[in-house]
Amino acid sequence: MSAERIALVIDDEPPIRRLLRLTLEPQGYRVFEADNAQLGLQEAAARRPDVIILDLGLPDMDGLAVLKRLREWSQTPVLVLTVRDRESDKVATLDAGADDYLAKPFGTAELLARLRAVQRRAPEAHEEPVFVSGNLAVDLAARTVTVNKQEVHLTATEYALLHELVRHAGKVVTHKQLLRAVWGPNAESQSQYLRVYITHLRKKLETTTSGKLIQTEPGIGYRLLASY
Repeated sequence: MSAERIALVIDDEPPIRRLLRLTLEPQGYRVFEADNAQLGLQEAAARRPDVIILDLGLPDMDGLAVLKRLREWSQTPVLVLTVRDRESDKVATLDAGADDYLAKPFGTAELLARLRAVQRRAPEAHEEPVFVSGNLAVDLAARTVTVNKQEVHLTATEYALLHELVRHAGKVVTHKQLLRAVWGPNAESQSQYLRVYITHLRKKLETTTSGKLIQTEPGIGYRLLASY
């Protein structure tokens, strides 16, 4: 490889991590390791890897949950490497956002070929895990929200709503889109939920110094200011 790429290995088995390091480093990868899910998520945000190799059987969190957390803010290619080889596991993992799936034990030549393939399909640009607009900062990897550098505590529903607005910052997100994303497809007509929680978010996020962050588009939806 002509340029060094960063690979993050999230796996709790030392022999597997060692084998992957010995396989990847001669191919021009700089390898970082994490032996649990929380450290893996932290490393993904800090290292901004070009590819992530993820085990599903982690000690503190199932790898599927890790994948879903990653996909909240990152499109980094993820190759799942696991002993689970049932079709249902493969389908669930790919549906959750994995780019490829390889069962253990594996051949190193096939692993490298699959890594090359997922990286060819990957976008060049890296996502920024921290969204900033005025005095609002949302760390999508750590799931923390601050206003004027002071942490703001949101409920799970409030955070889910804010996360959806952040994903589409600067654009109008319709009432139905927000209801479907936060409360599910059966809630599309329950606009009162949305009004209540938008009010809660505004009270927590919009101060005299932060200004109006969430704009109402009458009859359509809401827009989170991208930056100002």
